[in-house]
Amino acid sequence: MRGYVFFEEDRCKGCQLCVPVCPKGVISMSDRINALGYHPAEAASPQDCTGCGLCARICPDTAIRVYRETRRRAEAG
Repeated sequence: MRGYVFFEEDRCKGCQLCVPVCPKGVISMSDRINALGYHPAEAASPQDCTGCGLCARICPDTAIRVYRETRRRAEAG
């Protein structure tokens, strides 16, 4: 199944807790600086996301949302 990960960059404080917890190595830290003055997390290889949600669970700032494609949707298209 395919997952989709979204980062609310302006909420991210760059703690990097999400980077090592991702089993697929999808997440890295951006070179950009957000409104808070931090380097936010980003999806370096979004196509590899499985939607496990570990990154969203560990994020202390609730800056990550994860969606998982359902089987029904995956079979349809």
